[in-house]
Amino acid sequence: MAQQSHLPILRDVRSIRQLRASMHGPVCLVPTMGLLHEGHLSLVRLAAEKTQSIIVSIYANPSQLTGPDEIGSYPSTLDTDHELLVALNKQLKHRGSGTVQAVFAPTDEEMYPCSPPDDIPRGLGSFINILPMTGILEGADRPSHFVGVATVCLKLFNAIRPDKVYFGEKDYQQTVVIRRLVQDFLLDIEVVVGDTIREADGMALSSRNVFLGTRRRAFATVLVRALYAARNGYEAGEVERSELVSLCKQVVEEEQVKQGQLLNAQRSNFEVIYFELADHESMMAIGTVNPEKGAVICGAIRMLPLVVLAYGEDGGRLDGNDTVNTSEVEISVYKGHMNIDTVIVCIE
Repeated sequence: MAQQSHLPILRDVRSIRQLRASMHGPVCLVPTMGLLHEGHLSLVRLAAEKTQSIIVSIYANPSQLTGPDEIGSYPSTLDTDHELLVALNKQLKHRGSGTVQAVFAPTDEEMYPCSPPDDIPRGLGSFINILPMTGILEGADRPSHFVGVATVCLKLFNAIRPDKVYFGEKDYQQTVVIRRLVQDFLLDIEVVVGDTIREADGMALSSRNVFLGTRRRAFATVLVRALYAARNGYEAGEVERSELVSLCKQVVEEEQVKQGQLLNAQRSNFEVIYFELADHESMMAIGTVNPEKGAVICGAIRMLPLVVLAYGEDGGRLDGNDTVNTSEVEISVYKGHMNIDTVIVCIE
């Protein structure tokens, strides 16, 4: 277990509530599922610019993961995550800004005291369902995902009582769900959304990228390219859903033809789940972009298991035998400008 002398790791609700009661002034929460990377750290830095006291939660919430395989294979990196936050705190202190006061890493028993967290599919337990936005787009493909997200966030908000919470824009539909959660349940919390941090090839930093392995990770940029095509179309004056979605599909269809011509040891097979143009506040489908209001165009693909793993190849989780890999890319359009946001949203 990581040394806690510089930054305590609290494992139960009672301890985090005691700490919160002793803190003066505004408190910020940065919720994570672990596997911290620069995207998470950028949210901590953003919080530190405005607030002296920050809590980072690290909890791989089972109710938003998909099935026992994903739950069982989701890595636990608490020690490494703690070391990253300790190092970041040193930088923040040197700058005279706010710092992380504690890591809240609760157990399943603390977060789900009355029923197992995997009871959503059976309709048992206490869960938060914010319809229709939890059941569309990514939520349609993974019906329990956003129910789990909303539920665990409400639990974290109740345990910590933050004044502000910080989320990354790359999980755009998630930010919409959280904003509606805060509004509908009359929570006195400000939701702050930080910019997406990208890798050199345009992919957003995501904890799940490492699950893909070398071949599928390199291929996953097809969605970035598809959404860039839509952005270029929009900037050229196209505002109709049919045309913008068609531009996306054209890119992936061309890529499917190329992949079909490769050897099994080179190919990354995939299926398109959806492309959609949606209202940026509700995620409901719309037919035309109103540049003054904004919109989101998003897409998801299901990356299939590798047929053949080349000798010495990093196949990612389960050596490329994953049943489903889903990548989602979202472009947010605000008053005439499009931003591309990419995230690997599901590995089964």
